[in-house]
Amino acid sequence: VGRSHHQAYAYLLTPEYISKDAEKRLDAIAAADELGAGFSLAMQDLEIRGAGEILGEGQSGEMVQVGFTLYTEMLKQAVRDLKKGRQPDLDAPLGVTTEIKLHSPALLPEGYCPDIHERLVLYKRLATCENEGQINSIHEELVDRFGLPEQPVTTLLESHRLRLAAKALGITAIDASSDSLTLTFGKHTSVEPADIILLMQSNKNYRMAGADKLRVSAVMEDVEARVRTVRAVLKQLSPKAA
Repeated sequence: VGRSHHQAYAYLLTPEYISKDAEKRLDAIAAADELGAGFSLAMQDLEIRGAGEILGEGQSGEMVQVGFTLYTEMLKQAVRDLKKGRQPDLDAPLGVTTEIKLHSPALLPEGYCPDIHERLVLYKRLATCENEGQINSIHEELVDRFGLPEQPVTTLLESHRLRLAAKALGITAIDASSDSLTLTFGKHTSVEPADIILLMQSNKNYRMAGADKLRVSAVMEDVEARVRTVRAVLKQLSPKAA
């Protein structure tokens, strides 16, 4: 028992052989050594045992299979689809996931943001942004905390802005190199085939590169030119532009 300047101690005795879940719980308890760690400990326990069913009476569900954060994102997407009168796509429970390749470094350099934990937090925040306003807020925060962004940081931010614009059209991948741009359409894309045909008829630089890919020939020597070209093509493919 602790008294005055004497440190208190507690000893936890366990059997020689314990389950893997029990080992995880012990590791979580050992790591919870700071004020306010109780919430973190509860969340780790939630990850280990799985939360109760949200739409049922069970006290443990299947959340443990995918993790708490991913599960809530999947649930949010399903609710969003139902509100729009659509049947949730069980093959793509997170909706359209768009991959952006600009063939240029897109990251938070260690010299710009030294703390690795902070970089991971910022990456996660950017990946979960749902509109450009949220990305702009993070952009302002980066400038305020770390100064004017370097080129890799700017490219990272632009990649996420393009990701949102492409996702709205049901585009699953964008690959922009120095001489061409390739867009891959998802099965539920909102881009009308007739609009793509009109673009190809009016501009010889547009052509199909497979059943679900549109290839655009263009000179884009730097990443700024690639971003501008992608934005211009996405605007042309947008239903509003049509």
